[in-house]
Amino acid sequence: MVVAMSTFALSETNAASQAQVITDPKKITAKPDADVEQGEESLSLPRLYMTRQIGDTAWSPDGKSIVFVANITGRNNLWVVPAAGGWPTQLTVSDQRQSNPAWSPDGKWIAYQSDYDGDEQWDIFFVSPKTGQVVNVTKTREIAEESPTWSPDGRYLAYLVKPKTSSSPEIDVFDTVLRDVKHITSGTPPEKLNSNPIWSKDGKRIVYTQDEAKGTNSNIFVADVATQKSTLLTPHEGESLHSANDISPDNSKVLLTSNAANGYQNVGLLDVASKKIAWLSKEKWEIAARHFSPDGKSVTWEANVDGNTELHIHHLATSKTTTLPVPKGLNFFGGSESSFTRDGSRLLYYHNGPDGPTDAWVYYLATGKSTQVTHSLMAGVPASHFVEPFLVHYPSRDGKWTISAFVYVPRNMQRNGQNAAIVYIHGGPTSQTVNSFNRFIQHIVNQGYMVIAPNYRGSTGYGKEFQEANLFDMGGGDLQDVVAAADFVKQTGFLDPKKIIAMGGSYGGYMTMMAVTKAPEVWAAGVPIVPFVNWFTEMENEDPVLQQSDRATMGDPEKNPDLFRDRSPFFFVDQIKAPLLLLAGGHDPRCPKEETIQVVEAIKERGGVADYKIYENEGHGFSKVENQIDAYQRVTDFLKAHVPPADCGCKLN
Repeated sequence: MVVAMSTFALSETNAASQAQVITDPKKITAKPDADVEQGEESLSLPRLYMTRQIGDTAWSPDGKSIVFVANITGRNNLWVVPAAGGWPTQLTVSDQRQSNPAWSPDGKWIAYQSDYDGDEQWDIFFVSPKTGQVVNVTKTREIAEESPTWSPDGRYLAYLVKPKTSSSPEIDVFDTVLRDVKHITSGTPPEKLNSNPIWSKDGKRIVYTQDEAKGTNSNIFVADVATQKSTLLTPHEGESLHSANDISPDNSKVLLTSNAANGYQNVGLLDVASKKIAWLSKEKWEIAARHFSPDGKSVTWEANVDGNTELHIHHLATSKTTTLPVPKGLNFFGGSESSFTRDGSRLLYYHNGPDGPTDAWVYYLATGKSTQVTHSLMAGVPASHFVEPFLVHYPSRDGKWTISAFVYVPRNMQRNGQNAAIVYIHGGPTSQTVNSFNRFIQHIVNQGYMVIAPNYRGSTGYGKEFQEANLFDMGGGDLQDVVAAADFVKQTGFLDPKKIIAMGGSYGGYMTMMAVTKAPEVWAAGVPIVPFVNWFTEMENEDPVLQQSDRATMGDPEKNPDLFRDRSPFFFVDQIKAPLLLLAGGHDPRCPKEETIQVVEAIKERGGVADYKIYENEGHGFSKVENQIDAYQRVTDFLKAHVPPADCGCKLN
């Protein structure tokens, strides 16, 4: 099916967003600004990465405090801050990253998960918010436990469990009084993945989502905790996605997100008894449900409109939807189990935009006003020095799709055909580049490089057909969409067409390697970060969950070895013309470091340029701040050495 501009069909409420889209590359401009120089010290990597990174949050039961994850010390640990704002207090001290805090209903414990040097073998811990006492609850080095969630009475904790050799997470319930465990699910087929356990308000049932490895079909189940019997709530024909987000206070309805109505993610209410869905939205954008209000009279959701997200409260009795007054950018609701306080008076949300990193905010429903709770923009970095991107659309090379992208242009850049640009490729591939804060992009743009970040076919945010358009064609049409991004920015008049760089992480790292092998004439340099390069070795060595996913989305390498070989850049290193810098994590279970090492050795054997660095105490991506700074300083130095930006007469860092 050929889909053109209709892929981005808009409702009337979103018409304003369409007017801001640029389709003519000649209309991309550089903002003149005498106060910002290329190589500005305030946008150096050490300063940018010493701004705080705010992660998961949860309300205290009394609504007076918020626990959140932050890297204030250079590590992702737990902190507590008054909900009205104030100075935060560090709760946990660890060299290991921590996430998913969940405050117990009685307020005595906060559950969270932590792994070991990024290996994703999570354990569940409890920490006392009063004393700081930490207890490792699971202590299972070869079994990963994650996503802790408390029962309403605070006695039980549900979480996901996956042995290292398994491909199917199961759901367990831990009794904090008797110290025993019930297996709520067991024997899940290897091609299916259980996720997101949600307690009913009476504590008798758990609703959860079960995805198929292919990523195109999923269902919602409800499990009886006493009998461990599960019942399917979303019987349907064909393939569609259904994910549970919350349960109503009377336990009769499940708030869900699904693309079953029109091929786009929308919000509905699933009646548990009848298994019927009443749709609350039918937009042609990605709408994601979040939570019921404590009284059950309203629900919250997020609307992703071409990479900018809006926050909404929907009143069920009147069908009226209120949009929260938040700035443009990435906005999403916080709270591990609810974004609402127990009394329903306040909402916890995050804001993140091109002018600053993620911060937690509290919205007061009575006044319609917000209070900022965390303050991540530190280290003397002025928000006025950041660059806001242009939202652009360009045609795919095969004419089947309109591709959306964000373009960042350095201030004072001259339209002289001498500048350099980076095509910045997101991972996933079922992910999306959004209008959010990116420390490296802001730094490298200030160093004089234009950046285009495309949402190639296979990205989320643009409907079912677009998301599934690269199935069994990884590194095919999606790669052409990435090359088309280079075509687009070349037409702006700013760039030297021989100074285009490919860069990305994870699947974006794979796409970078595909780009420099399959379209070698386009690229002046490549920077693959935590990439995979060989489908055969990747599927042999990666985590079993990902093995099932790759088989479901790409096929069987034994049955179709020619396709897998053609889409493995390892076998085409002799085509590479550009110098490469590769970065990887020593404990990465997704794209093992051997993927990087084997391609570096192959390139060097043929006389090519391939610098690399393995961060042995990291996993899939870099969480330790000193490694983040080191990694992206290496990237900056590499790019300046091999593809220097145009000389503007400014002193570079």
